Amino acid sequence: MNNKSAHSSSFRDPSGYVFIENNEVKRVVNPIYFNQYNALSESGFFNKLFKNELLIPHEEISKTEDKVIIKAEKIPFVTYPYEWSFNMYKEAALLTLKLQKYSLENGFSLKDASAFNVTFNKGKAIFIDTLSFDFYNEDSPWRAYKQFITHFFGPLVLAHFHGADQLKLLSSFIDGISVKMISSMLPTRTKLNPLLYSNIHLLAKLEDKHNEDYKNESKVAKLSKKGQLNIIESLYNYIKKLELKEKSEWGNYYDKTNYSDNAFDEKSTIINNWVKDIAPKTLIDVGGNDGTFVRKLDAAIDTALVGDIDNNAVDFNYKTMKQSQERFMLPFLLDVLNPAPSIGLNNEERDAFINRVKAFAPDVTLALAVIHHISLSGNVPFARSAEFFAKFSKYLIIEFPKRNDSWVQRLLNNKAEFKNHFEHYNLSNFENTYAEFFEVLETKAISNSERVMFFLKRKKC
Repeated sequence: MNNKSAHSSSFRDPSGYVFIENNEVKRVVNPIYFNQYNALSESGFFNKLFKNELLIPHEEISKTEDKVIIKAEKIPFVTYPYEWSFNMYKEAALLTLKLQKYSLENGFSLKDASAFNVTFNKGKAIFIDTLSFDFYNEDSPWRAYKQFITHFFGPLVLAHFHGADQLKLLSSFIDGISVKMISSMLPTRTKLNPLLYSNIHLLAKLEDKHNEDYKNESKVAKLSKKGQLNIIESLYNYIKKLELKEKSEWGNYYDKTNYSDNAFDEKSTIINNWVKDIAPKTLIDVGGNDGTFVRKLDAAIDTALVGDIDNNAVDFNYKTMKQSQERFMLPFLLDVLNPAPSIGLNNEERDAFINRVKAFAPDVTLALAVIHHISLSGNVPFARSAEFFAKFSKYLIIEFPKRNDSWVQRLLNNKAEFKNHFEHYNLSNFENTYAEFFEVLETKAISNSERVMFFLKRKKC
């Protein structure tokens, strides 16, 4: 085994690397990290984090003089920071600070504070980089402090002032947003806030002065453990209170649907009956808003991905999930017209949404009240959207709003000058085009509405 077999996202840390073998996630621990690994294992540090679901569990499967191999629990679907809603991002940040506090209290310290070290699984944020823990050296500042600011604190503060879209910046700045850029984007009045001044604006000045600091570390020479804990506590308390100021059109979508309560219930019943026929364990709801229809399912779903373009809808779903302690639901941000691409070194370091969802291989896909937005707002021909869904959908339950539907009419009115271009948007053309990719198992019109439900099965290639 050599590092040529390392996973495309695991090459930066000399302590070890991740590789996939027989669909299992394994990690090599190199000799350079043996002392830390043994101390973390033997002290019970790892086990305490496993027990509290703060760190992804692992088991040691082999140990030699030149390497240790551990097998980690496999996460069904990994989401990235630019796919998290505001409050999901907050949870990931608070988890990182909580881990650093616990590490310090036990003689260790996080050497990495990348947002990519966290993902969501079983209803909560979890840390996934087992080798990010190092020994704490007395009076040493937090090595990963600046990385925490550029990956977590800065993006959250920007989102607070300028909206949740700021959280997508990490897709362009995979190594973190520079503090100079963060400082320049914040309102001038934030320099009067002691916490924002010391952790962003002052840091930006130091970055300017010491631009040779390629290590991305703090310039503070010494800092007591108590001083470091005070900084962590102040950051934790500030982040915990952060809120968004923006509203959105889709955050309360189901409060303003254009069909009756009876039609809404009928739609849910149709979906439930079809899903029962499949008995799925995995599911993705594309354009799933706040997860309402997934929650109405009677099926015992192990993992349900619910993607939506709107931060507030995803956030509402996330808050509902937390309140109900739902461990099967995974909300995330998804723009069907521009899903997360492959980025990083060789465009392989962070995987594209389409590759991840194909690997996830959902037993059924829901696409409710989304095709008219794809087709009319996005100008996407039916053949292209059918091709998109066929890439990962064994079964597809899709809702088609006909031309007379009020939402469709609203979208068509916005396209009035190009009206002739959208003559293709009709039920017959939709069914015929999707039939090239899927077998039509059943169709049902929703009573007292302009909407038709389709139950489709992907054709074999």
